[in-house]
Amino acid sequence: MPTLSDLVVRHTALDAADLEWLHSLVSDWQLLADLSFADLILWAPLLPPAAEAGEGRAGRTENGHGERYGGGWIAIAQMRPTTGPTVYHDDVVGTVVARGERHLIDTAWNERRICREGDPDWSTGVPVREETIPVRRVLPDGQGRFLAVIQRSTNLSSARTPSRLELTYLQSASDLAQMVAEGRFPFSGDEPILVRSPRVGDGLLRLDRGGRVTYASPNALSAYRRLGLHADLVGAELGRVTATLCYSDEPINEDLMIVASGRAAKETEVESGGTIVQLRAIPLIVGGGRIGALVLIRDVTELRRRERELMTKDATIREIHHRVKNNLQTVAALLRLQARRLQVPEGREALEEAVRRVGSIAIVHETLSHAPEEFVDFDDIADRVIAMAGEVSAAESAVTPRRVGAFGVLPSLIATPLAMALTELLQNALQHGRPRRLQVVVERVGPGDDRLNVTVWDDGQGVPEGFDLDSSTSLGLQIVRTLVEGELSGKLSIGPREGGGTEVMLSIPLPAG
Repeated sequence: MPTLSDLVVRHTALDAADLEWLHSLVSDWQLLADLSFADLILWAPLLPPAAEAGEGRAGRTENGHGERYGGGWIAIAQMRPTTGPTVYHDDVVGTVVARGERHLIDTAWNERRICREGDPDWSTGVPVREETIPVRRVLPDGQGRFLAVIQRSTNLSSARTPSRLELTYLQSASDLAQMVAEGRFPFSGDEPILVRSPRVGDGLLRLDRGGRVTYASPNALSAYRRLGLHADLVGAELGRVTATLCYSDEPINEDLMIVASGRAAKETEVESGGTIVQLRAIPLIVGGGRIGALVLIRDVTELRRRERELMTKDATIREIHHRVKNNLQTVAALLRLQARRLQVPEGREALEEAVRRVGSIAIVHETLSHAPEEFVDFDDIADRVIAMAGEVSAAESAVTPRRVGAFGVLPSLIATPLAMALTELLQNALQHGRPRRLQVVVERVGPGDDRLNVTVWDDGQGVPEGFDLDSSTSLGLQIVRTLVEGELSGKLSIGPREGGGTEVMLSIPLPAG
């Protein structure tokens, strides 16, 4: 399905600022759909066919208000309510209608007003009440620019005498729709609304101009009961009541008073008696003046508890990695001390190789001890492994290995065996090949970068004639083969490099995502 941006850029004359406004509207219009118990469809005026075909946008025509259109409408976004039955079970985004086919859309656009006239439409088999709301954006100079029209469709099949909650919802929806038509919603310059922000069904309070509660939904009242409220919430000044419940022995959070009074479109959280409640204020500004506010409420106690548990678990895992790293470094130090006391060269060399292998694992755990998840930036690990190999072998060959390309972020299950394999290959090349140049070339391949190709090459002596990996007795190469083929499910090949030297190729599958 095409995105809102695709449809706007391809089929309309709206500019980047208009598109940004529509994105802000669509990111938060679930609120309007839920308060209205209605489906919302956003219609934008089409470019004329000639302009869409590539003749540029100069062919646009204007109506009496200076707004440009091409004679039709395209549906660029759609929202269904969570508080009532939907009218449109199928997606309508991308649908095109000619001017004249949807009378209420044309009227809202031409007359710059909310249209509610007309009888219910029975064409779909159920009665549907149609309304249209022009979408206005206020320009920096104070002038208004109309961008689109919202079609609001209400399924009347389950119509009955509305409750006080439903009447409050509908009145709030009417105020919000008027704000859209006046260019006062969405709120300009605000940060995008988070996915986890309170919704209408979580709990709703309606405030008057002075910040007093005129209506409290059952869920909102229950949230305040859990905060410790025993009195009636309706008629109370929300800011003062909330501050008394949550800040009796400490300074009052300034954001709380702003949100709880409905003076600004902001969010905050309050905590009392182990209960955490999230508040979001939506000032209602109609006709140039603030008539009150909506405050959405959500009990996030369990959510925050789980987040804290995850943070504690992450901290514990990082501490474990830190201690493993310390223990490995202690083991490496003991092996190094033992190697210095040995008089047998072969034994000393074997212990030094063990020190390097333990060190490569310690590097991975050190990186994981700073990572919030079990993923690491392997480029940093590879550079440290390369530097460690170069330092150890500097006295023998004076070669500094180089990395070309990026490994990127890898899961720890891949990082540890890959670091060990890289350590063995570099050490083997420096110790036996005696090269002048040594490089590690990295490339991610595949449609989703789902494979990692690593080539370690040098210009040294090359592999012996008749070399066969299967019959090789080198412990280092057998370790590499076990790691690559056994643990990483990859492929390993070793052979002579064109122009002299040795080339080792690793091909490792990466997990999706």
